[in-house]
Amino acid sequence: MKQMHMFRYFISFCLVLASVGSFSQEKKAQDSTVYKTGYGLRLGIDISKPIMGMINSSYSGIEFVADYRIKKNWYIAAEFGTQEEVTVEDYTNSTSKGSFYKIGLNYNAYQNWLDMNNEIFVGFRYATSAFEQTLNSYNANTGSDYFAGNTISTPITTKDLNAHWTEFVMGIKVETFNNLFIGFSFSYKIMLNLEHPDNFKSLYVPGFNTVFETETGFGFNYTVSYTIPFFSK
Repeated sequence: MKQMHMFRYFISFCLVLASVGSFSQEKKAQDSTVYKTGYGLRLGIDISKPIMGMINSSYSGIEFVADYRIKKNWYIAAEFGTQEEVTVEDYTNSTSKGSFYKIGLNYNAYQNWLDMNNEIFVGFRYATSAFEQTLNSYNANTGSDYFAGNTISTPITTKDLNAHWTEFVMGIKVETFNNLFIGFSFSYKIMLNLEHPDNFKSLYVPGFNTVFETETGFGFNYTVSYTIPFFSK
């Protein structure tokens, strides 16, 4: 009888060990599950600029955006495009047109769930623009409202002007479909170097937008982009 009881205890103990071992293997399998995310080149376009061109006849422009993921939360980012803007002041009417290029980094501060790829990012850019300024017309400032100066309508164009500046960027990107993103960003710009035409000030710089007296500026974009995944990890 004692041998029978011992045999039963032995069988029960083996069943407990088997249950523990099975649970441990299942838990290990769950813990070892890996969620991979795509690394690749994301290309897109700022759709706000063509819309602005349709609304405002004095403006035209296009901007392309790109970034490449180098770390979990770090991206190399770039923007490039062209702009043309007619600026009307009290005594002058001028046109600025040219191209611009920007390069820098974005850091994604958003903690995604599992395999999501949304972003709330901050970034930095170094930017440059090559442009020309045309003084379309101007009035001499006589200092009197009763004796207005004559309007000079002969255009004066200055080419091969350059500007260099930095940008601090904040924005979001949301993955609406697989690898397709909608994004919005806002930037604060600080001019480093700006060339002006003779006897006239550059009031607008492609890529920088309106140049304020403090030689700072603001910008925004609304982008649609697609990621070409090269690999996952």
